[in-house]
Amino acid sequence: MNSNPAPAAPHVDSHDALVTPSVKDLFLGFLGLGFTSFGGALPLARRTIVEQRRWLSGAEFTDLLGLCQFLPGGNVINLSVALGMRFQGWRGALAGLLGLIAGPSLVVIGLGVLYERTQNDPHVRHLFVGLAAAAAGLLVSMAVKIILPLRRDPAAAVIAALGFIAIALLRTPLLPTMLVLTPIGIAVAARAARRSGASQ
Repeated sequence: MNSNPAPAAPHVDSHDALVTPSVKDLFLGFLGLGFTSFGGALPLARRTIVEQRRWLSGAEFTDLLGLCQFLPGGNVINLSVALGMRFQGWRGALAGLLGLIAGPSLVVIGLGVLYERTQNDPHVRHLFVGLAAAAAGLLVSMAVKIILPLRRDPAAAVIAALGFIAIALLRTPLLPTMLVLTPIGIAVAARAARRSGASQ
């Protein structure tokens, strides 16, 4: 009988499994996201980018999303440009942007024509109410996935809670909230990094 213990499985960093997308990958990835993200692309963006295509880790996606929310314009459009620029420069940014808006633009034009002719139909109104409810559910699902990792970082959780209170409860505009909380978040992250470096 062999008494030697079995070798331990090698530790695999989540970054080791990440994939660098080509310009074509970026276009097709965001094209698929645009076609399947009725009710808003943001909830499905994380699933596509992090879980399915593995272009970013969950933490990287959250960081990039925070930057995109701070910039003017649509969050997912900003995300497509930032992600494309990160991996393939201006060609990647253009591919991500065109992929994201090409499909939905055609669909919206078609639906606009259809809605103009059927907007008084009660069945159509019920359909849009149902779509709105489904979109809200997707947003809640994505929010939960982003919040869960904060359990291991109490300081970041406090900052996130302050942001929620300021925007959702106190109705503070997004820009002033971000201008106050972003420097605080950067300072907290830098302090945590210094502590981590000192402990190693």
